[in-house]
Amino acid sequence: MRFSQVDVFTDTLTLGNPVAVVHDAEGLDESRMQAFARWTNLSETTFLLPPTQAGADYRLRVFTPGGELPFAGHPTLGSARAWLAAGGLPANPGTVVQECAVGLVPIRLDETVAGRAAFAAPPLRRSGPVDDATGERLTRAVGVPADRVQAAQWVDNGPGWAALLLATA
Repeated sequence: MRFSQVDVFTDTLTLGNPVAVVHDAEGLDESRMQAFARWTNLSETTFLLPPTQAGADYRLRVFTPGGELPFAGHPTLGSARAWLAAGGLPANPGTVVQECAVGLVPIRLDETVAGRAAFAAPPLRRSGPVDDATGERLTRAVGVPADRVQAAQWVDNGPGWAALLLATA
């Protein structure tokens, strides 16, 4: 099994956000992918696969040590970088199109700075205020007193994210 570890959001080794990227992952079943993600013990490990949707350059599965995510930001950028470095050629120059569980994600390659890329976040799968019980769990998890929270809202485009608006920093 060939894999790369990519340091995302930096050009200086060990200062970014790491992601493990497994190349040529066809033939690995979900349990093997999950086991490998647990072994890397990184926030995310990705698996590059042939695309199944028209218009995609490759398909990506994203795993944390605890389970699969339909989408995640830094793994999207790091996996595109690893795919390109391994010889991947996008169908449309200047844009890599990644297929993942939330659909197709176009990744724009910056022609002025080598290695720089950007994408628009996929549409939210869930939005609106969180319920009181979830709000209480969130404030406990981050150690913020409930009276400091002005609002709690879903901002979920795949990983299940919610945001807390605090009265002050």
